[in-house]
Amino acid sequence: MDKEKVKTFFEEVKVLGNELVDKVKTLIHEGNVRRIIIKDEQGHTFVEIPVSVAAVGAVFAPVLAAVGAITAMAAKFTIVVEKADSEKAHEGETHAPGGGAATGAE
Repeated sequence: MDKEKVKTFFEEVKVLGNELVDKVKTLIHEGNVRRIIIKDEQGHTFVEIPVSVAAVGAVFAPVLAAVGAITAMAAKFTIVVEKADSEKAHEGETHAPGGGAATGAE
């Protein structure tokens, strides 16, 4: 049996209130996002979204409605994105300069 190693890492994205809903939509549609945390400028957490739950269609709309309501509370937000990166998925890839993976299949 081949065991797959999964690394978890965090990425922070700063957005303005009017960009928040679109950015969260984009992140939810990414395959490797596990959790999204929305914070204000002072670092106070407004909401944590487990993306495995949000990706289900019935739950997706209320999550975006809640995110939209949050935009009225502050002008600038930080989105903390918890991502999973599978080492097995990267076998056979060459890494391009700058840290990106070059697979040749685009």
